[in-house]
Amino acid sequence: MAAAQTRRPRADATRNREQLLDVATRLFASADAEPSMRAIANEAGVGIATLYRHFPTRESLVDAVYQDQVLRLTAGARELLAELDPPAALRRWMDLFGDWIATKNGMLGTLLAMVESGEIAHAHTRGQLLAAINEILEAGRTSGQLRADVPAEDIAAALIGIFTVAGSPEHEALAARLLNLLMDGLTSSPGTRL
Repeated sequence: MAAAQTRRPRADATRNREQLLDVATRLFASADAEPSMRAIANEAGVGIATLYRHFPTRESLVDAVYQDQVLRLTAGARELLAELDPPAALRRWMDLFGDWIATKNGMLGTLLAMVESGEIAHAHTRGQLLAAINEILEAGRTSGQLRADVPAEDIAAALIGIFTVAGSPEHEALAARLLNLLMDGLTSSPGTRL
């Protein structure tokens, strides 16, 4: 009986933590300014003490959301390749990348301070993201569906440019057109371009 009572709060705590991460991610992605910790707790349906029990500081919450998003991008590359051909996987991964950029916008002040202080290793994250892009590119190169002469760094730079210009929700259609244009360039052979 005592073991069952011990497990239940852990399940509740896990559920609360996941709920807080989901809500924080959504609010960060849709906010013009960083939402307050109280707004995140209220939206998640938990008390502020519960939020602080899981994330004692704004930085700890931002770090958790940031790391969760990076994990979704890196694991997402493998998952997408298991379901889709490489061009379709890459195009869908670009949408995930856009979601990550949108989430970063709502926590930008805190995130930049954390990168500057060394709390978040930007170079490590960049390496993880380039590895995810490379994984999809290699599959596409092997199948002959994606160009072999485009490095992951170029794709990352193009994505940052696209989402800098068209990263807000009102520019979703523009972002989709630009991403499709990028994909056209990645799937065409160099000899067929004008």
